[in-house]
Amino acid sequence: MAELSKNVSSSPIGEGENNVLQKHVAFFDRNKDGVVYPWETFKGFRAIGANIFLSTVSAVFINIGLSSKTRPGKFPNFLFPIEVKNIQLAKHGSDSGVYDSEGRFVATKFEEIFKKHALTYPDALTQEELKALLKANREPKDYKGWVAAWTEWTTLYNLCKDKNGLLKKETVKAVYDGSLFEHMEKERASKKKK
Repeated sequence: MAELSKNVSSSPIGEGENNVLQKHVAFFDRNKDGVVYPWETFKGFRAIGANIFLSTVSAVFINIGLSSKTRPGKFPNFLFPIEVKNIQLAKHGSDSGVYDSEGRFVATKFEEIFKKHALTYPDALTQEELKALLKANREPKDYKGWVAAWTEWTTLYNLCKDKNGLLKKETVKAVYDGSLFEHMEKERASKKKK
């Protein structure tokens, strides 16, 4: 994934932008109807190169975990849809704080990740530094938040680390601004054509 970090969007995330968390999630809305169903989550994970097992497990747990949170006041739906417009309602505890309660990008929190935890290289996290980040962000007795944060960061690390085992700062920023998944899908599609 070394090439990935070179090609990821380096456009700044402006304070005036709408909910970038929605943009992050909208990649998985494969038919662009504002709702993400488990089969769309599965297809999105496959599109970025995840294997069938990870794609299946992700689709099940993400949609079951987030559906009711993004559909406040609505009757439970056993197809477990996630409403993209309400994704900020599904924020979990023990996270990095890079998305605020409205789903907006908080640049100072993003920079804080690397100032505090990127001790080997200022622009990348090693696997051990990532573990330290997760431990530092844990809120007491927030076991669901711990699991959610561990799952998100571990998946990101495994899919996007470079050949030296580093998770680059620009890659992490691209996951927050919503451009990473589209880039990964395009990169994977171009490799298939060769």
